[in-house]
Amino acid sequence: MIERYTSAKMKAVWSEESKLQNWLQIEVLACEAMAKLGLVPKEALAAIKQRAKFDVERVKEIEARTRHDVVAFLENLAENIGEAARFLHYGMTSSDVLDTGLALQMRDAAEILIEDASRVLGLLKRRALEHRSTVMIGRTHGVHAEPITFGLKLAVWAFEMRRDLDRLVRAQNIMSVGKISGAVGTYASLDPFVEKYVCDRLGLKPAEASTQIVQRDRHAEYMCALAVMASSLEKYATEIRGLQRTEVLEALEPFKEGQTGSSAMPHKRNPVICERICGLARVVRANAQVALENVTLWHERDISHSSAERVIIPDSTTLLDYMLNKFNEVLEGLVVYPQKMEEDMEITGGLIFSEKVMLALVGKGASRQEAYAMVQRNALRAARGEGGFLERLLHDQEVGRLMTPEEIEACFDVQASLARAENVFARLEDLKVRP
Repeated sequence: MIERYTSAKMKAVWSEESKLQNWLQIEVLACEAMAKLGLVPKEALAAIKQRAKFDVERVKEIEARTRHDVVAFLENLAENIGEAARFLHYGMTSSDVLDTGLALQMRDAAEILIEDASRVLGLLKRRALEHRSTVMIGRTHGVHAEPITFGLKLAVWAFEMRRDLDRLVRAQNIMSVGKISGAVGTYASLDPFVEKYVCDRLGLKPAEASTQIVQRDRHAEYMCALAVMASSLEKYATEIRGLQRTEVLEALEPFKEGQTGSSAMPHKRNPVICERICGLARVVRANAQVALENVTLWHERDISHSSAERVIIPDSTTLLDYMLNKFNEVLEGLVVYPQKMEEDMEITGGLIFSEKVMLALVGKGASRQEAYAMVQRNALRAARGEGGFLERLLHDQEVGRLMTPEEIEACFDVQASLARAENVFARLEDLKVRP
């Protein structure tokens, strides 16, 4: 099922070929380091570097017998290398190879996601600036509140995506560690030089301390960063779904020529991409929960985390790659209806300016409680259809003793309400898209 969501680059990261190539690189580098220590003869190292190769299908065949992936891999290498293969894996444990190799895959997967998210951020920034003056109603609790602009809504998303990117970059850095420290992390049969040599050449840092494995708090942080980013995408997609509702119809996701909305109703234009993003976000969050549970292992290591990680890490990176690319598609083709936004602003007949009137009354000497009561009684009557809000205020004697008709009407100026929102766009213009 996950195959349908996999991009070519992400598929390459998680392929068996790539995994085993990483293992081979680790084993050969370890031999190089031990040769420098005088533990591996130069002739043996030359033979290893010249002949070391693997065949994915042969490794699988051997693993069917050994029921151990690393042992099967080493046996296949030995078939090709010959006698010098006895120096492979010297003093090492399987997790030295597995965890260091996994770190390379997770680092590379994160790099793809960083590229994806940077594209989304750049598009959010561009479209936010494009719609900085597209006025619409802001809603709280699903109810009309005060005017905003569509650009302001997108600017909020852009700054959030920037934080998501920062979290992912931090998680990538936290995850970029390897370990070549032996069965329980004591370097009992290995010089620490080997670990440093291997990690330096792979662009990793040696783990400060390890058991048989790299500690899983790192993997949990990485997976949580993916889950937060997926949740942000779900948030954006949910908002677009809300704006696409028939009775709102202020914005909607793209609908391509020849696309079908419903098998039964030809008129349907459903927000299926945004709905898909929302559904997949639940999977990424669920996988993060598994990663958190993997932190706790028995003593210096058990294997309960391993089987779960082989599913959740490739799946989550693959799904997030897909979600980011699909949301980029949504943003590129997002249809915005400014006129409908303006029409919807008028639904309440000016009630959205109630705070401006209240604060103006306070500025004229009324207490906040008095001003609130004056505005609320007129607002509630207008909402019941007993005249327009502005009309009621203009005929309210108590309000009239404090404010002139011109001062009351000035409170209903949309542009005055939005003037200071330009501060947000000034900050947005300075926002860096790449980490």
